[in-house]
Amino acid sequence: MDERDRIADLDAVPDDGTLLCTVRDGFDEEEVILTRLGGDGSVTAWRNFCPHWTDVRLDKGSGASVRDGELLCAKHGATFRPGDGECTHGPCEGAALDAVDVTVADGGVFLTDDRYEFDGLGPASDVDLSTGGRIDFSGN
Repeated sequence: MDERDRIADLDAVPDDGTLLCTVRDGFDEEEVILTRLGGDGSVTAWRNFCPHWTDVRLDKGSGASVRDGELLCAKHGATFRPGDGECTHGPCEGAALDAVDVTVADGGVFLTDDRYEFDGLGPASDVDLSTGGRIDFSGN
């Protein structure tokens, strides 16, 4: 594993929430959430948005909510299985979160998705932290 692709130590990924990071696809930033799967030391990663409304972030910077072991969209009440990202309840039932490939090795979580380069922990730079939404320059 290349250290440039190391996102975080495995211990930094919570058992009952998410760890937010930013990746790049060329010049564009994308937010990704990491979540731990049970006690087996595996981690899954998802792009940080609800498939019902893609401008709604699951993790607004302090970890996504979890209800009965599933990730929760606080806006719509949709729930997602952390293992496969499938929506089990809510307006997007049957849809799934967009997966990002990661690997756990040597006590760390590494980005292994060829579409992206790891940028850093925390939210993307174009997120307005006061509202938790993307900054809009359209004047609307």
